[in-house]
Amino acid sequence: MAHIISGKEIASSVRAQIAEKGRLFTERTGVVPGLAVVIVGEDPASKVYVRNKKKGCEEVGFYSEVHELPEDITQERLMSELESINKNPKIHGILVQLPLPRHLDEKAVIDFIPPEKDVDAFHPVNTGKIMIGNYDFLPCTPAGVMKMLEYENIDVTGKNCVVIGRSNIVGKPMAMLLLHSNGTVTICHSKTKNLADITSKADILVSSVGKAKFVTADMVKEGAVVIDVGMNRDENGKLCGDVAFDEVAEKASAITPVPGGVGVMTITMLLQNTLKAAEIAVK
Repeated sequence: MAHIISGKEIASSVRAQIAEKGRLFTERTGVVPGLAVVIVGEDPASKVYVRNKKKGCEEVGFYSEVHELPEDITQERLMSELESINKNPKIHGILVQLPLPRHLDEKAVIDFIPPEKDVDAFHPVNTGKIMIGNYDFLPCTPAGVMKMLEYENIDVTGKNCVVIGRSNIVGKPMAMLLLHSNGTVTICHSKTKNLADITSKADILVSSVGKAKFVTADMVKEGAVVIDVGMNRDENGKLCGDVAFDEVAEKASAITPVPGGVGVMTITMLLQNTLKAAEIAVK
């Protein structure tokens, strides 16, 4: 049976470190790190994420604001709201909860947030910095995965790493971070042929495909480390990941659960980015 990589335990340890660093930063500068989260509409999943982000800020002693905007807001009104938030001296990090309603221009919103306040690390400047390995911020989910591997003393160097999914939010930056850590990386996606042949050779397998129980035991190498980034609902409406946990856990050497795995680490790394943004602001 695989070792369970507990995101809850790792997040608790990392958040304690962030809280202490934040306390010392505030003592030194008089500045409390501040995060503004913008949510448009009434999507239940987005509301849960936003609530957890606010709770995370409270836990580490950061200032936070949640801006709840109506589903039918115009692009002009949204940009005006972002401009107002950007001028607030209490706010060092700005996060707009995605996805946005379809009538809004997501790219324009991402581009508008100043790179030094882009705690999601989605701005083209920040994604470019990640590519060359000279970054201020990392996207929160891939950064959380790397922190989990670090805490578990799982060395990426020379390992055959496979990432399923090529999104700008998880798949692509995840591959870059594994590459920066000297992994040999393959990215798989919906057009990949012979997927199981590729995944079954992975020493470290990361799935961010967004399909419940998509990764089955026959797709996993004996003794592999399996990281499940998925957040789905199964046929009974129960929260589950991309990985068929019970059967894959019998074959893997280590595996992340859902819930209690990568998800809680994502918010933890957002808090780390918020502290970094505050540090940049007072330089």
